[in-house]
Amino acid sequence: MSIEEVNASVPDIVNKFSTNVKNIYNLGARSFWIHNTGPIGCLPYILANFQSAQRDSYGCAKPYNDVAQYFNHKLKEAIVQLRKDLPLAAITHVDVYSVKYCLFSKPKEYGFELPLVACCGYGGIYNYGSGGCGETITTNGSQIFVGSCERPSIRVN
Repeated sequence: MSIEEVNASVPDIVNKFSTNVKNIYNLGARSFWIHNTGPIGCLPYILANFQSAQRDSYGCAKPYNDVAQYFNHKLKEAIVQLRKDLPLAAITHVDVYSVKYCLFSKPKEYGFELPLVACCGYGGIYNYGSGGCGETITTNGSQIFVGSCERPSIRVN
């Protein structure tokens, strides 16, 4: 799917989500914790597989983060409406995007290094590509187990 096609699908996705929340409410639920999506343009998977995508000043793929922000905007609108439609519900909206984007934009402030590089992976500039976490791969005739990085506490991804 293109970015435009994904954006075009967002209202339908959010509407279906709202319908599901209403259905759960009608079954008796009253407390909802709804979090938005994170900055997907900062994920090693996106960065490694869509290398031609425009980057922002922190190295994240801007068009993918734009999609995430559009989704989050539509989700927030839906939450406002859900609060009107479901007066007995306690709806908590959690802004995951802003918190996670801070980790990419100011990693050193939070004790992180190499924020765009996967901790668990193998290959390429983003440590993502030749093997996924938990896989055993063959490189130059040697078997390599793809495990966690040496210091996961300082990695964002």
